[in-house]
Amino acid sequence: MSLLASQGHAVCVAIVTRAVPPLYPDEAAVELVRSQARRAHEILGVKRTVFLGGLPAAMLDRVPHTDLNREVGGVIEQVEPDILFIPFAGDVHMDHRLVFEAAMVAVRPNGRRIPDRVYSYETLSETNWGAPGITPAFVPTVFVDVTEHLGRKLEAMQQYESELRAFPNERSLQAAEALARVRGATVCVHAAEAFVLVRQISRGGLVV
Repeated sequence: MSLLASQGHAVCVAIVTRAVPPLYPDEAAVELVRSQARRAHEILGVKRTVFLGGLPAAMLDRVPHTDLNREVGGVIEQVEPDILFIPFAGDVHMDHRLVFEAAMVAVRPNGRRIPDRVYSYETLSETNWGAPGITPAFVPTVFVDVTEHLGRKLEAMQQYESELRAFPNERSLQAAEALARVRGATVCVHAAEAFVLVRQISRGGLVV
């Protein structure tokens, strides 16, 4: 996000779910996490943060598919992104898988304006805990050099004090940096983020 913002892209982040009772009874905690997200996004240069308030966190499987598709599709239709980043279909978190499916419904090539590129990203503590050979495995096809932006990424992550844990928990600054270093070393750069290319439409022909 920081790299895209530095290149002049208008980065928009959609936070799809909201912590609601009975699973999350503390309303103050909801506002705390939202304020942390805003601070992190400011550091990264995010232009716009969209909070979808009506979808319950960790309970999207109870939401009718038509409702989820409408909410996710509505944001995509409003923003009209050229590049779309969505969760990975094999994440152990059910909400991530359902958001992936809803996003794919929204970007069906049916005559409307859709993104030229769709990527899936990996999430620490979610993407790597699928069942090997049963659920889809995250096999990166795109690596983005974020060496110059790693410090800013970690600074932004540090804003999520309520979500961070002490190393060796995966939700730690050390784990986030370690993943960036490993992905970077894979393509011989100091730090990278890895993605799965879901779809690319080259409207001007093949890029050579």
